[in-house]
Amino acid sequence: MSRRRYTNFASAFTLIEIMIAIGILSMVLAAIYSSWTAILRSSKVGLETAASIQRARITVRVLEDSLGSAQAFVRNPPMINFYGFEAINGDDASLSFVARLEKSFPRGGKFGDFDVRRLTFSLEGGPDNSRQLVLRQCPILMDWAAFDEEEHPLVLAKNVQSFEFQFWDQRLGDWIDEWKQTNQIPHLVMVSLKVGQNAHSREGLTEITRFIQIPSMAIQPGWQPTMLLGSPGAPGATPPGGANPPGTPPPPGQFQTGPSSGMKLQ
Repeated sequence: MSRRRYTNFASAFTLIEIMIAIGILSMVLAAIYSSWTAILRSSKVGLETAASIQRARITVRVLEDSLGSAQAFVRNPPMINFYGFEAINGDDASLSFVARLEKSFPRGGKFGDFDVRRLTFSLEGGPDNSRQLVLRQCPILMDWAAFDEEEHPLVLAKNVQSFEFQFWDQRLGDWIDEWKQTNQIPHLVMVSLKVGQNAHSREGLTEITRFIQIPSMAIQPGWQPTMLLGSPGAPGATPPGGANPPGTPPPPGQFQTGPSSGMKLQ
């Protein structure tokens, strides 16, 4: 009687099959990782672009609101132009003027009830050799150092490629780059702002141009009220020679005195 031998073979993966499986798994993990990093990179770029565009829009909106409430008085003390409208184009562009601002204006709570302030928009150097547009403001006739605006301005836009403005000259009927009539307010200003994703890249460049019409005009000397100091060159000061001649109506806001008038405010 012969005995049969039964041999049991256990099924298993060979070394080659394991190496192939590991290689396929590595390829799948690499594809997932690359896709995930691409998604993160795209999301970061998208967020930075959206933030840059939003900053540019807010900056232009701040310019529109402030220019729309600009004001100036023609008569000023000698050698001092308190209400000068000054503009400089170029690499160190700046725009400075006086405006009556709302409480909701950026940093408005810092100045309390001083709503008439001088604003200065200037293009300055920032981190990593970038350019940024900053805003400084101070109540008129007050010291800038009292509000720490020189050292800590408000940064409106970062990675600014250019900040330019032009003014409509009614006499020439054309746009001009330089506003020389610092004691007058232009009627129409064209502001152009270019902002990039970083300091040197031209990718994702955002350009916003606005035509801003200024409804106000400079207050003429005859319309200016009397100042308390009453200096000869001050806005609304009493004309040389004393009070107004009899029968001559005083400028608006000036008191008229005389035997028959008493104290009347015209």
